[in-house]
Amino acid sequence: MKPLRKAVLPVAGLGTRFLPATKATAKEMLPVVDKPLIQYAVEEARAAGIEQFCMVTGRGKIGLVEHFDIAFELEATLRERGKDDVLKMLNEQALPPGSIASVRQQVPLGLGHAIWCARSFIGDDPFAILLPDDLVLSKTPCLKQLADAYQQTGGNVVAVTEVPHEQTNRYGILDIGRDDGRLVEVKGLVEKPDPKDAPSNLSIIGRYVLMPEVLQYLSKMERGAGNEVQLTDAMAKMIGKTPFHGLRYEGERFDCGDKVGYLEAQIAFALQRPDLSDAVRKFLVKYRE
Repeated sequence: MKPLRKAVLPVAGLGTRFLPATKATAKEMLPVVDKPLIQYAVEEARAAGIEQFCMVTGRGKIGLVEHFDIAFELEATLRERGKDDVLKMLNEQALPPGSIASVRQQVPLGLGHAIWCARSFIGDDPFAILLPDDLVLSKTPCLKQLADAYQQTGGNVVAVTEVPHEQTNRYGILDIGRDDGRLVEVKGLVEKPDPKDAPSNLSIIGRYVLMPEVLQYLSKMERGAGNEVQLTDAMAKMIGKTPFHGLRYEGERFDCGDKVGYLEAQIAFALQRPDLSDAVRKFLVKYRE
C-alpha cells in the first residue's frame, strides 16, 4: 500500500455567492479570523502527512499560489521592525520549495473535471482532495482521521456526516452496508438524490482519500447532475473493485461557501483562540435577542 503524500485542492470556482467581496479576490482567500480558508486546508493536509500539493485554479486565482511563496520585502520589513514573533509564524507556515504546483481548469465542468485536470500530478499514487469551503473544527484534523482510516482499510475513504433527509438533494449520498458506528461500507453513491429516493442521509463532505483508478472513469468525461462531470459518479464505479468506506469524522463542519456558515465559522474559531475568546464572548452578549 502506497503512502498518502499528495493532495489536490480544487479552487477554480468564481465564488459568486460572496460577491462583491470575491470580485477581485479568490473566495479561498477569505479569512476566518486571521487566516485564509486555503491556508486552513493546507495546514490540515500537512498534519495528515501530505507533502505535495496541486491547486486546480482558474483565471484570477494566481494569488492562491503566491500566498505560499516567500514575501522577501515583507519579511525584511518585519525583521527591521523587530517583529520576530510574526516572522517566526510566517516561516513556520511556509511550504518547502517544489512542494506546490498548479494546473488550470479552463472551463467549469464540475468537480470531477477539476480532479481530472490534475491527472499528471496524481499519477499512480493515492491522493487526498480537500475543498477549502468545508472547514472542520476538530481535535484531530479531519484529513488525518481519513489518512488513518486509509491505513486501516487500504482503499478509498470519504468523510461523511448525517444531513436532514429533506436536504439530500444538495449532496452526494451514500448507500451503506456494514456500519460499525464510525466506518461504514459504501455500497453505492448517488449525487444529489431527491429525498424520497435517497438511500440514506449520510452525506459526503469535502474531504476524500481516493485511489488513482478514479481517473480512468473521469477521463470518459461522462456528464451527470447539472450536466457536469461529477466526481461522485466516477467514485461509484470503483465500488466493488477496491475497498470503499465512509468515515464519520470527529469534529464540526462549517460550510464556508454559505454566508451563514462562514459567519458561524468566524465565531467558532475565534472562541478557540485564547487571545480572543474572552473578548468575543463579551461582545456576543450585546447581540442576544
